[in-house]
Amino acid sequence: MSGLRILVVGGGMITADLILPSLYQLQRRHLLAEITVCALSSGPLRALAENEGIREAFPDSSFVAEPSLGEPVEKTYPDLYASLIDRMAPRQLVVVAVPDQMHYPVVMKALRGNQHVLCVKPLVLEHLQALEIEREAHERGLFVGMEYHKRFDRRSLVARRDYRMGRFGEFMLGEARLIEPYSYRNSNFQNWFTCDQTDPFVYVGCHYVDLVFFITGLRPIALSVSGVKRRFPNGNEGFLWSNGRVQYENGALLSVTDGLGYPDDAAGSNDQGLLMYCEGPNGSGMIEHKDNDRGVRYAYLEGIGCGGSRYNYVSPDFFRLVPWEGSGFKPVGYGYESIAANLEAMERIEHGTAQLEASTALVQRRELIEAIDRQGLLATPANSFTNELVVEAARLSIVNDGAWVNIAYQPQPSVALRQGH
Repeated sequence: MSGLRILVVGGGMITADLILPSLYQLQRRHLLAEITVCALSSGPLRALAENEGIREAFPDSSFVAEPSLGEPVEKTYPDLYASLIDRMAPRQLVVVAVPDQMHYPVVMKALRGNQHVLCVKPLVLEHLQALEIEREAHERGLFVGMEYHKRFDRRSLVARRDYRMGRFGEFMLGEARLIEPYSYRNSNFQNWFTCDQTDPFVYVGCHYVDLVFFITGLRPIALSVSGVKRRFPNGNEGFLWSNGRVQYENGALLSVTDGLGYPDDAAGSNDQGLLMYCEGPNGSGMIEHKDNDRGVRYAYLEGIGCGGSRYNYVSPDFFRLVPWEGSGFKPVGYGYESIAANLEAMERIEHGTAQLEASTALVQRRELIEAIDRQGLLATPANSFTNELVVEAARLSIVNDGAWVNIAYQPQPSVALRQGH
């Protein structure tokens, strides 16, 4: 097999639902070679290997499991990913798909092992960590991509183009929401989605904060995030609902509502959408994306919806496995296209510098990565560092009962509680 060799660190929900099927399709296209998936124990890897939907879609594909599927489920390997990175040839790819608080050590280990990185959002929880990642990647000529897949939704790309052509006016006021299913509370979320580690604004609200920046280019300068604490079935306490208010450099305001509580019996697998009001010289404009209901509604004979429901809003846009001219099924949608775009960028970087002398190749890789940074479509530490400032500010705000936190860009980017809090 030709192409990059892949190590996926993390065998949970996002790997099963999006990452592994996307990697299998790219492997079919000969962009990827061997795929290894590493998890804390063999349990999640067994579930991946036995996933009926993935096996049906990719009957000829498989991954290398680390630890092996024969290992006892109760035996854990917290440092296995590090030893696997140490064994990789230079400039392959590490996909980071672990809980938010684990991103930083895994990304840094991958970079110090001379590996390109694709990380699920958010990249890290502190801006200084993102800055360190950016510097390490630049020094080694490595690409780091963040998987903000909503950027590749066609409606987002259309809105970005039209907004930057002045067709809406200037963003002034908006609201976004993303409420994930209640059933998440019964998953592995209850072991890591705790008050001291993360919250709904950081976990999913970051998608829409990134999207507003992607569309408008406006930088956030302050925010306040309040959370509602509830307990998971195992007794752990988490912020299971949140509401944030984000202020932008032009004075615009965005309300962001998030949670793990969309009814399992309801029609959509979640509730999400974006509404932005804009203002021009003699009128106003509007951008409205109803992301939960995209006009496709199915009533199944059995409860095969996300939460076990029969009547469902079925989005064909994010990620679906559909018939194609080959064996099994293929993935379509902006979720797949986002992963493909990041990996294709890494492949171009490696292919374009493979025959060059080492020092010349390093310079060329840096130039190719800087061109990607400037284009601003793929999220990188250099062009999307506002996300890490927002995430850091959000965590500071929510643990201080919704206190306003200022975001400064000069003399260097930083966050701080507003005076009086």
